Amino acid sequence: MEIIALLKANPALFVSVCVVLGLLVGSFLNVVIYRLPIMLQREWRARSCEFLEIENSAPDNNPASAKFAVFNLQKPDSHCPRCEHKIRAWENIPLFSYLIILGGKCSSCKQPISLRYPAVEFVSGILSGLIALTYGFTWLTLCLLFLCWALIALTLIDFDHQLLPDTITLPLIWLGLFVNTIDLGSGVSTRDAVIGAMAGYLVLWCFYWIFKLATGKEGMGYGDFKLLAALGAWMGWQSLLPIIILSSLVGAVFGIVMILAMGRDKSVPMPFGPFLAGAGFIMLLWGSQINALYYSYLAS
Repeated sequence: MEIIALLKANPALFVSVCVVLGLLVGSFLNVVIYRLPIMLQREWRARSCEFLEIENSAPDNNPASAKFAVFNLQKPDSHCPRCEHKIRAWENIPLFSYLIILGGKCSSCKQPISLRYPAVEFVSGILSGLIALTYGFTWLTLCLLFLCWALIALTLIDFDHQLLPDTITLPLIWLGLFVNTIDLGSGVSTRDAVIGAMAGYLVLWCFYWIFKLATGKEGMGYGDFKLLAALGAWMGWQSLLPIIILSSLVGAVFGIVMILAMGRDKSVPMPFGPFLAGAGFIMLLWGSQINALYYSYLAS
């Protein structure tokens, strides 16, 4: 109780604690981002073989995981993908180990460690601090931290695999509805949350079919529908249009830059989930100001 009182009375301390918590969770997110798609691929292959009544003898598509009979978020232990050196506790301190202890290299084989790992930890810490700074010492802040961490994981999984796992998106929808049903101070009514979840799914579902009927191609995946439904459940239907506009604009600019500056093939599909997640986080922090500006513009 004394710790709770101390955090409540010291906003700066509370924000700092959330930053540290975000760094620690960011380390776990790296595991989720890498392993969850592989776990899903293994599960889909096993189900397909069971349905077809054939032996599941196909090689694992990921050489780094093929050697492990058990592959989940707990096992095998974290290790270097090159030399399989087991990462010890002091080598896994967020940011500090990478920058100070290891110097960005494996302690065993001295091969460079991807910059993504500390980057995810850093982003998770900073965004967690921003949420704590914006919403203060409340139960809502704790719930929004889970939303933030889920959006980070979804962003990078979709960027890598063009996949938004149901194991993350569907619980987000239900959690958003639950948070707004028990009224933790988000300002979103149960009615607005339910409409937001339904409208978020149906809007992109309609775009999907209009685009497919017009071009014969699939413009997005069903995971995008579920992600927007989750954002609608958390932030209400009023935030859907600004989220769609923001994500579309940023996605279009990013795509043009990638084509012109990086020579990206126009025919290669680009994931939309990262832009939805980014727009959702912007609305999470500055949604009231953006909505006020947007609707005042429409009224003028």
